[in-house]
Amino acid sequence: MVHNEALQVEREQPRAHVPLVSLSDVALTGIYEISKILTAPNRLETTLSSVVSLLSSFMQMRHGVISLLEDDGIPNITVGAGWNEGTDARYRARLPEKAIGQVIATAVPLIAENVASHPAFAPADVAALGASEETRVSWIGVPLRVGARVIGTLTIDRVWDGRSVFRLDSDVRFLTMVANLIGQTVQLHRVVSRDRERLMAESGRLQKELSELKPHTGSRERKRVFVDGIIGESREIRALLDKIMIVAKSHSPVLLRGESGTGKELIAKAIHEMSPRAKGPFIKLNCAALPESVLESELFGHEKGAFTGAVGARKGRFELADKGTLFLDEIGEISPSFQAKLLRVLQEQEFERVGGSHTLKVNVRVVAATNRNLEEAVAKNEFRADLYYRISVIPVIVPSLRDRRVDIPLLANEFLDRFNRENGRDLAFNPDAMEVLMGCGFPGNVRELENCVQRTATLAQGGAIVSDDFACKHNECLSALLWRSPAEAATRRPVEIPLPVMPSVVAPIGGEPANSNTVTKLPLPMVAPQPLLPAAAPAVAPARPTALDEDLSERERLVDAMERAGWVQAKAARLLGLTPRQIGYALKKHDIEIKRF
Repeated sequence: MVHNEALQVEREQPRAHVPLVSLSDVALTGIYEISKILTAPNRLETTLSSVVSLLSSFMQMRHGVISLLEDDGIPNITVGAGWNEGTDARYRARLPEKAIGQVIATAVPLIAENVASHPAFAPADVAALGASEETRVSWIGVPLRVGARVIGTLTIDRVWDGRSVFRLDSDVRFLTMVANLIGQTVQLHRVVSRDRERLMAESGRLQKELSELKPHTGSRERKRVFVDGIIGESREIRALLDKIMIVAKSHSPVLLRGESGTGKELIAKAIHEMSPRAKGPFIKLNCAALPESVLESELFGHEKGAFTGAVGARKGRFELADKGTLFLDEIGEISPSFQAKLLRVLQEQEFERVGGSHTLKVNVRVVAATNRNLEEAVAKNEFRADLYYRISVIPVIVPSLRDRRVDIPLLANEFLDRFNRENGRDLAFNPDAMEVLMGCGFPGNVRELENCVQRTATLAQGGAIVSDDFACKHNECLSALLWRSPAEAATRRPVEIPLPVMPSVVAPIGGEPANSNTVTKLPLPMVAPQPLLPAAAPAVAPARPTALDEDLSERERLVDAMERAGWVQAKAARLLGLTPRQIGYALKKHDIEIKRF
């Protein structure tokens, strides 16, 4: 091994006592840095190029090339420092064919102190390496192996300047260690690639089976599928039910994609109940509801004494779901470190409990769900690509309520019937009330529709629900801010929220007694939350106005209340008779910057 500080040439004058770094320390540091590159979730070519670039920091070299071989011996990947698409041919031209063949055939390193005089280098190879009588070029090649099989080579070349002292034996040992690490990394990448291709082929096969079940022209309509809890007659929901009937027959992982509130958990349970595993357990877990440390214990279980409070052994969700189905909701929210742990369990169907060493084998079908764009998360390195391919064998898109509006009357009547049974009432929808529901955007999908029906039925005064009973007709539906278009938001009358002011804050003006029942209403237009911009500090008047002054603007009353409350929103809200949420909306609306002390 040769290092910039370790390579010193004997000079005529006495050497200064400069501490040198030992070759073993340099090698250990190099292996550590290279291992960090190899474990990063990057493209294989990019990873290998980074390894070659880093090698030049730990040994004297001019060029380095890593070449991977296919089964027929032809390099399929050839990279060097600064690799990018289309540069394989340039790096491949630096490879001496006969020398590379000898390294592959013998599976032992090859050292050439002077390529111009070495029999393994043809004149064309010598010219490609830039060697001549004046320029002495040395070359080292080591095999990349997986077990006893050679899968590629790692080569370097260097130019001797006539003064440097090379330790070729140390260099070969260091390169051999690096080659072993590269070989294992390449093997892992190839295993993942083959696994991905197999999963993609299985997904294609299932999609083909699904397409073959479509009704033929002229034939009668197939028997409809009905699932408990899933209501709808739209084309989208019918297609979804037909698809899950096919998907349920296999044991492949399923990824449910759709917005929040579309009923992904009901779909997961339907897949379980229509599958051969219907007699097994159906276990569900919300991955976003638990921190990583608790999530690991919940999924894999723990042994007694594994951590503080573990007074006994406990089975995890994977054990409980053995021979059944495990539903992992919000799988897109798990951390990158836990994604690696989950990948092994999904791939091998085996794991160890937290604090245990005994490997447990299970037979579990995993149905995952997310409302995130996993493809975008993979591109940003926020979600592992190998885990994405593992869980997304059969993607199922759950349509939003906006995409199946014809189902709104069925769902609304079902929710109202359920409300009537639970509360002993006999309400029904008027036609104009149903028109209001059909015109809503429902960003919260079925869940929001159910909440809207329950809220309106609870507050309805008559025997039927009419259009005027809905909060949106009185401009009080705050969730409408989530789906209202910018044009509608600009023309729609702002939501008026009364701001009652406590009369005991200041003395009555003009000697008139204050009425304790008086409530001052200030119209506060409710808009979608915008980023807070620092507002200019209000000018200080000689006599500071108070929140009861009639001439004050809404913004001045808010600032005055916040100043008297020490800029604590909860206190200011009590002074104005508001809730903390209402004053939060008002502060954002007026761009009032919160002072921190």
